[in-house]
Amino acid sequence: MATIKLRDRDAIITADNIIFRVYGYFHPSDAYVCDPEYASATIYRSMNPRAPRGKRKPIYYKFYVDEGLQFVREKYPRYTIFYEPLQERFVGVPKAYIAKTRKPDERFRQLITEQPGDDLLKALHNLSALVMSRSGLSENDFGVFGSLLHGFYHPKFSDIDLIVYGRQKLRKLCEALEDLYHEENSLRNEFESEKALEGKRWKFVNYSPKEYLWHQRRKMIYALFKHKEGGRLFKTEFEPVKDWKEICNEYNPDTRVLKKGWIKAVARVTDDQDTPFIPSIYQIEVLEILEGSKVENIQRILSYVEEFRMQAETDEHVCVEGNLEEVVTKTKTFHQITLSYGSRYYEQTLKVIR
Repeated sequence: MATIKLRDRDAIITADNIIFRVYGYFHPSDAYVCDPEYASATIYRSMNPRAPRGKRKPIYYKFYVDEGLQFVREKYPRYTIFYEPLQERFVGVPKAYIAKTRKPDERFRQLITEQPGDDLLKALHNLSALVMSRSGLSENDFGVFGSLLHGFYHPKFSDIDLIVYGRQKLRKLCEALEDLYHEENSLRNEFESEKALEGKRWKFVNYSPKEYLWHQRRKMIYALFKHKEGGRLFKTEFEPVKDWKEICNEYNPDTRVLKKGWIKAVARVTDDQDTPFIPSIYQIEVLEILEGSKVENIQRILSYVEEFRMQAETDEHVCVEGNLEEVVTKTKTFHQITLSYGSRYYEQTLKVIR
């Protein structure tokens, strides 16, 4: 098999038709840590009315919450890998089990050069042209994910899920979107009003809906696009993914990450360049520890929670609450505060102190 080079949000399809999303950038050399997204109706069935995807056989079902993780661990344990630094088994696909891949950037270029045949693709074409014209970005700077990537979208109901590649391209995009939200009637910030939370069951304990709206609004990457021909609002997301030259794989089998309990602290962000990506990395200076061990050398916040990406900028003060970890390598030892899946998921927080 030829060398396989993948990054966050690239798709892996296995021989039994499970579709995985490559998750983040820290992977062992012979496998990819993944998140299961869809499975063929030939091996999985969901009673969730939102789950079916596609009209042609085999149709797929989308996994929600932790359904995919449970399904893979119970039925397909070969799609798990032992992650040495944490000494735990994660869902992931060994390279030997990759049947095929789908690249969001290649799919976007394909869709944008073809004649649009339905309302969703017409909206995609018009929105892309508007954004590229204003930002100076090109079709090589974008990708698509979700149902658009896999070809089983619904023209009347599916969202426009886009990717923008690279830190500088993201900056240009956000500047352009901020202007467009004020000038263009067809495009607006999804979080400009409280309507964005309608029907959303709020679970975070230490992060209020009002705080969430403020943080989400200023990120600029969540939009609503009104396309005249489609006659509806298209919920639109611009997902940040690293350019190839920006990727640094921190995975090292000799590194150990040791859990040291719960911590709540106030910190100043000293570097925000990797905050838009998953994991979001905030280099910090701790100003005060409010709860937990009074350890020194806490260097960063490492967040896998999508709500907490692009949450704070350099020199802003934040309140952070999550798991304290000690990272031990051959050359150094330091601490980090990690926000991720776990038993106290909704107690975690990362928010700007205003």
